[in-house]
Amino acid sequence: MTEFMLVARVVLGALLGYIIGWEREYRGSAAGDRTFSLVALGATAFTALGVENFPATAEKLIAGVVTGVGFLGAGLILKGNGGQVVGLTTAASLWAVAALGVVAGAGEYVMALCLTALVVLILESHNLPVLRRAARAGNHDQRANLEE
Repeated sequence: MTEFMLVARVVLGALLGYIIGWEREYRGSAAGDRTFSLVALGATAFTALGVENFPATAEKLIAGVVTGVGFLGAGLILKGNGGQVVGLTTAASLWAVAALGVVAGAGEYVMALCLTALVVLILESHNLPVLRRAARAGNHDQRANLEE
């Protein structure tokens, strides 16, 4: 594989991470497009180099990515006022972006694109009118059952 292809993998991973980070930033998260893009870039670069140059031990590099991003994610989870946990969705999104970077770094481009779409869909699901209506209907049914 040429060096150009390795760079292309890293660029793809960074761009896909940016898309997810943009959604998080748009929704008010402290970790936004640059953070997500950099995590995806790092995960993609480590994986691409590991898969191409050290195929017998690439799984160790991937395990290191998962562990390192776990620590980053833990730093995003905080207790807010009243003991409410905040940042859990952003931390989980960051972990998913690392997985996306690993997939892009391994050369699975279609899967990386599908993962990006799926993560954005999950993050935005509560903003889709059809799902919002279904959730309201479900809450209304639960209240009706409680009142009976």
